[in-house]
Amino acid sequence: MKKLVCGLILALTWLPAHAALNVLACEPEWAALASEIGGDDEVKATSATTGLQDPHRIEARPSLIARVRNADLLVCTGLELESGWLPVLLAQSGNPRIQPGQPGFLAIGPLVARLDAGGSLDRSQGDVHAGGNPHVQLDPRNIAVAGEALARRLSELDPAHAALYASRQQDFAARWDAARRRWEQQGAPLKGIGVITHHKDMVYLIEWLGMRELGNLEPKPGLEPSSFHLAELLQQLQQQPARLVLRTPYQSERASEWLAEKAGIPALMLPNTVGGSDAATDLFALYDDILQRLLGAVK
Repeated sequence: MKKLVCGLILALTWLPAHAALNVLACEPEWAALASEIGGDDEVKATSATTGLQDPHRIEARPSLIARVRNADLLVCTGLELESGWLPVLLAQSGNPRIQPGQPGFLAIGPLVARLDAGGSLDRSQGDVHAGGNPHVQLDPRNIAVAGEALARRLSELDPAHAALYASRQQDFAARWDAARRRWEQQGAPLKGIGVITHHKDMVYLIEWLGMRELGNLEPKPGLEPSSFHLAELLQQLQQQPARLVLRTPYQSERASEWLAEKAGIPALMLPNTVGGSDAATDLFALYDDILQRLLGAVK
């Protein structure tokens, strides 16, 4: 009997006191935010995508379905960004906890001030999102809103650590606000400059920094650049000059390099999420890298 009791005590000492919440994010920015708010002990945060992938177009592989099946919380952008692949994952996961409307599902996009909302649902206009542009992560003010929402949801799912989540969120919010003010001061020289973007995925960044989007390489959102449209853009730039042609890591450089060379302006790749460049290792480093690249290109 004594040996049995000792064995039970020994076994219990090897059991984890608390199982970390399994948080799966649709995009890397939300996984990085979950790590900031949750910490490494209470939250295990991973992303379904990488900073080098187009979040519109992801294959619902069996390995990804298995990760959704085991998630306690699924954090996504929403606003139809993941509409091409997320419904398949949700349907095949067999996980009732993370279905829309349940506490285990959190969509960030509907919580922030959205740009380009109220557009047409006519698919002839391209890959449009009537609920608003979904690329909300490129305005740091939206990250702050997301941090508050994520802390509340983590506390709801894990009330035993609610005080810890609240404390970490307050610490993150203070550091983030200080960084945002620094970025805005650094980015003052960018105000008013005109830019061409590959896709309409930088509107939040452009609005936050006070830049002007003069056009897109895509003739319609989601359609590949055509030679005819690029020629039209080049003609437009003769009357309305731009300073930069911008693209993300997963967009082909061919169209932006062509237009930049013809117009005599720099073509620039900007990471649009964590992991989009070697330097963008977390949310703070992401914005540091974006500002450094933009300012370096307009000197």
